[in-house]
Amino acid sequence: MNISGSRRIRLFSALTDACFREKYTLQRLLKDAIAGVTVGIIAIPLAMALAIGSGVPPQYGLYTSAVAGIIIAIFGGSRFSVSGPTAAFVVILYPVSQQFGLSGLLLATLMSGFMLLLMGLARFGRLIEYIPLPVTLGFTSGIAITIGTMQFKDFFGLSMARVPEHYLSKVAALVMALPTLDIGDAAIGIVTLGVLIFWPKLGLRVPGHLPALLAGCAVMAIFMQAGHQVATIGSRFHFLLPDGSQGNGIPPILPQFALPWTQPDGSGLSWALVQALLPAAFSMAMLGAIESLLCAVVLDGMTGKKHHSDNELIGQGIGNMVSPFFGGITATAAIARSAANVRAGATSPVSAVIHSLLVILALLILAPLLSWLPLAAMAALLLMVAWNMSEAHKVVDILRRAPKDDILVMLTCMSLTVLFDMVIAITAGIVMASLLFMRRIAKLTRLTEVSGETADDMLVLRVNGPLFFAAAERLFSELQVRSSGKKVIVLLWDRVAVLDAGGVNALQHYIDALPDDMELRIAEIPFQPLKTMARARMHPVKGKLSFYSSLQDALQSHH
Repeated sequence: MNISGSRRIRLFSALTDACFREKYTLQRLLKDAIAGVTVGIIAIPLAMALAIGSGVPPQYGLYTSAVAGIIIAIFGGSRFSVSGPTAAFVVILYPVSQQFGLSGLLLATLMSGFMLLLMGLARFGRLIEYIPLPVTLGFTSGIAITIGTMQFKDFFGLSMARVPEHYLSKVAALVMALPTLDIGDAAIGIVTLGVLIFWPKLGLRVPGHLPALLAGCAVMAIFMQAGHQVATIGSRFHFLLPDGSQGNGIPPILPQFALPWTQPDGSGLSWALVQALLPAAFSMAMLGAIESLLCAVVLDGMTGKKHHSDNELIGQGIGNMVSPFFGGITATAAIARSAANVRAGATSPVSAVIHSLLVILALLILAPLLSWLPLAAMAALLLMVAWNMSEAHKVVDILRRAPKDDILVMLTCMSLTVLFDMVIAITAGIVMASLLFMRRIAKLTRLTEVSGETADDMLVLRVNGPLFFAAAERLFSELQVRSSGKKVIVLLWDRVAVLDAGGVNALQHYIDALPDDMELRIAEIPFQPLKTMARARMHPVKGKLSFYSSLQDALQSHH
C-alpha cells in the first residue's frame, strides 16, 4: 500500500499543491465545477439516507456534507477526496444516537475529531499499512451486512414497536414483523433498487441515484393516487421553526451555530457524559482514520497523484471538530463519492467545495421537495451502498484463493463486527493476523546441513531465517538433538537477518546446556544479530563459544 512519501505536516497541503503549485486555470475550474455538481447530486440523497440510518433527522446528514465537506477539502491532504457522512459509521452512530440523542452524537463527533487531529500530529498516517487486507475486508463486509439488515424495516415498510440492539435479536424481530409488510413501501423499494442495479449497464455518465429516486417517487405517486399512504421523510420527521411553528420533513434553513451539548435533547456537558462517550468516539476516530486513508490510497491508484497521510488525518480532525457546532455528525472521506469525483473530471479540492455548496443550495431551495422522498427509496439507496461496500467479489476471491490463515482472520473480523462491534473486530483481527504471521515466519526458520569436507566429530549447519522468540526455542531444541555425540558445532549465520531477546535467551540456554567437551562456533554474523549480541554482553567462552568472520576460519580452527 503506497502512502505518500512527504512526512512534513503542512495545513492546506492538497489545496496548495493542486491550485497554487500547479497553474489553476479557468478550464480546470470548469472541470471541478462539473465534478462538484455530479458528486453533489449523489451526495444529497445519500447524506439524508445515512443520517436516517444513523438515527437522526435527515437534515443533519446535509449539514455534515455542507460543513465538514468544505473544511476537510480545504485542510486535508488528499486532493480528490470528498468527505461527508458514510455508511461505515452507521453501525457506530445509531447506538450512540439512540442512547445519548443528537447532542451526545455531536459531542462524540467533536471528541473523535480531536483524536484524529492528535493522530495526524503524532504522524500516525503510515500505520494504515500495518492493517492487513483480510482485517479491513472482514470489518467492512461485516459493517455492510449490518447496514443491509438495518434497511429491511423501511424497505418493506414493516411495523416494529422497537428495533432490538443486538444483531441476532434484530434479525429475529424483522422475521416476526414480516406479516406487517406494506405493499406500497415494498414496491417503491424494489423499483428504486432495480434502477440502481441496472442503471450502470446503460453506460451513461450520469450517476443512477437521481433516476432511481425519481422512479421510486413515480411509484409512490401511483399508490398515493389510489389512496394508499406511503412513509416519507415528511411523515417521519418534524422540526420546530424559530417562531414556534412545527414543520414536516427538512427545515429550509442553513446550519445554525450551537454548542453540541446544548441541543434540545441535551442534558449539558459533564465529565460523566464524556467518559460514557469515549469508547464510541475512539471507534469513530479509528474508523475515520482507516476509511479516509484507504480512500486516499484508492484515489492515488486512480490518478497517479500522491496524498499526504498525516495532513489528511489533521484535515479530517479539524472537520469533525468544527462541523458538530453546526449540527454535523461524523464525517470521513467517502470512497464511492470520491471515485465518482475523479471519474467526473475533478482536478483539485475545489470540486469537493462545490459539492458542499450544492448541498447548501439544496437545503435552501429543495427542502420542501426533499421532504416528499419515500423512506423505502432511501433504504434502497443504503442497500446498494452496503452491497458496494461489502466488496463481495474480493471476499469470494479470498475464500477461493487465499491461505487458510487469511480466510480465518477475515471471517473472524466479519463475525465480530456483526455480532459485537468494529473495535473488537479490528483488535482481534490484528492480533490474530500478527500471531498467524509470526507462526508462518517461525516455520521458515530452519537448520540445513552445509556440504563439504568436515571431521566426523564436527557438525556444520546453516541457520536460515530470523532467530526471534517464536522460532528460536524450537530451533535450538532441534540443534540439541542433532548435535548429540559431536565435539564441535559450527553454525553459519549469514542468513540470520534478525535476532531478538527471545533468540538470545534460547541461544544462552543452549550454551549453558552444552557438555564440557562440546564447543559451539558461530560464523558470518550479520550486523543486526551482532549488535543484539553485543548489547546482551555475549562474549566468547574459551573451549565453549567462539565467533568467526568466515566459515573457513571456523572450520580451520578445529585443526
